[in-house]
Amino acid sequence: MSDERRLAGRMVAPALILMAGVAGYPVLYAIWLSLHQYSVITPGLSRFVGLGNYIEQLTSHAWWAAVGNTFVFTLISVPLELLAGVGMALLLNIAFRFRPLLRSIVLLPYAILTVVSAITWRTIFDPDLGLVSTMLGALGLTDTGVVWLGQSGYAMTVVILADVWKTAPFVALLVLAGLQVIPAELREASQLDGAGALRHFWNITLPLLWPAIALAMIFRTLDALRVFDLPFVLTRGAYGTETMSVLAYQTLRGNQLIGEGSAVSILTFAIVMLVSFLYIRFVGGNIRSVVKGGSR
Repeated sequence: MSDERRLAGRMVAPALILMAGVAGYPVLYAIWLSLHQYSVITPGLSRFVGLGNYIEQLTSHAWWAAVGNTFVFTLISVPLELLAGVGMALLLNIAFRFRPLLRSIVLLPYAILTVVSAITWRTIFDPDLGLVSTMLGALGLTDTGVVWLGQSGYAMTVVILADVWKTAPFVALLVLAGLQVIPAELREASQLDGAGALRHFWNITLPLLWPAIALAMIFRTLDALRVFDLPFVLTRGAYGTETMSVLAYQTLRGNQLIGEGSAVSILTFAIVMLVSFLYIRFVGGNIRSVVKGGSR
């Protein structure tokens, strides 16, 4: 067995080295940039500032506001996506005539490019000609001309709704895959025992779905923490929607502050890595225990 492991290690070593180089070089170079202050006027002119860029960001209001916006977005959008995804998966798992067509329709938003989705939602919430303003105005629920993407609170709500619409099908896809491997005999046995649909879902289906739900939660949380495209296209990060990734872009590209922008990127990377570690440490262990328990 040891010889086989050594052989396997030698066979995958080139690929691992290549992957480490491709993934590691940008991170190391960003760390190097974050320790310097660069001049965009004089090419090649820079000076070493150590942790100065990090201290500047960690003591700035803009950084902590971006952190707060990112976590507000994550803590609201991810649970909504899980609830919507599980509901869609349960619906798609029911056998009926037009199920293939419904699956295609439900999964369509996930196939649309995020930028295209953001432009669509910006059009829907247009203050004058948008569908939402027109419908609410016709019902007398609000005055016309409400600038949804130009007010704090409203803007973040639109960003969250756009993200839920876009990525809930991804959760549904993972949960549906989990539903497909649950034996039909379990439902038949619970029906013979007199269990209703709600009790069957809560006591049997949900525990067996937990690995798929937890996996979807991990993926969506990590994606939400580094969200960039939706808030950037919809609001350019204004009105309380500037996330950590948007702040990094604005600092690095918009303001041409190479060192400071690299520091923001590394801080964002560190937060995502920390959350990844916590998920793997706590949620990942629970997934393994559920899988082991189900295989016995």
